[in-house]
Amino acid sequence: MAKQPKSKYKSGFVSLLGRPNAGKSTLLNAFVGEKIAIVSDKPQTTRTTVQGVISEPRGQVVFLDTPGIHRTDTQLNKRMMDAVRGALDARDLLLYLIDAARPELEQQRQALEFLQRTETPVVLVLNKVDRIADKRELLPLIEKSMELYPFRETVPVSALTGDNLDELRKVVFSYLPNGPRYFPEDHLTDQPERFLASELIREKILQATRAEVPHSVAVAIEQWLEEPKLTRISANILVERAGQKGILIGAKGEMLKRIGSEARPELEKMLGTKVYLELFVKVSTGWRDKTNVLNELDWRAQFSQASPVEPVIGE
Repeated sequence: MAKQPKSKYKSGFVSLLGRPNAGKSTLLNAFVGEKIAIVSDKPQTTRTTVQGVISEPRGQVVFLDTPGIHRTDTQLNKRMMDAVRGALDARDLLLYLIDAARPELEQQRQALEFLQRTETPVVLVLNKVDRIADKRELLPLIEKSMELYPFRETVPVSALTGDNLDELRKVVFSYLPNGPRYFPEDHLTDQPERFLASELIREKILQATRAEVPHSVAVAIEQWLEEPKLTRISANILVERAGQKGILIGAKGEMLKRIGSEARPELEKMLGTKVYLELFVKVSTGWRDKTNVLNELDWRAQFSQASPVEPVIGE
């Protein structure tokens, strides 16, 4: 397909916002066509902004997935909400997602206070409509949502099944200005492989555990050795209490083996090599309130002095 003239090429930055479990990460993965953000049914799965890029003949969109909007009680939670606030600035469009099957409008009222200071246009995305048998139920939900915030328009979708995502893409591009291509066409995300690997491991922990364990877990890659046909990865799983360590290891190490066996195939798919994975569980009391630990877990802290994004040369 011939490339459109530069004067018609659109590009811009779009943030995905919403309360926990609205389906933001699932939507990002669906847009990009690759798994670049982990997903689970646990609140606060996403802990930092995740960039995903789609490139088409008509233009390029840089999406930023954000943590779910929630109350803060630790340094980690405060950093998550700082990431949400940062995602409001210098954007061309904001997509605010609501779980249409569980809208929780009173909680949405509180979350939407984040948008009061922005002048960026906001489109309401009613997600998970595949869970609603009678689509007529969406009409009163749209009306009540519009009473909470003056959304520019509303688009019902299912990020899981792909229902109406083409229409949402059209809406997104309609708000973007003419502009350059910021990234090469094959660029999907800004996340380093090591961070993606740690997140994949954390996803398997979230899916395997319950109660307080998911919120108290972090994964740090300690060793990464690339050989011609094998990548050796050693990772530390941080927890806050000895009891959580016991849960993650399990009887005769079965839980830890399960997490490793479920993470390994996805790591091999991502890296394109065989993977030898070693997992260790360590107790770090109160790590969610320790600045040095949070900095070590935040890969962006290493690039905090990086220059802003510039268009790709030649565009």
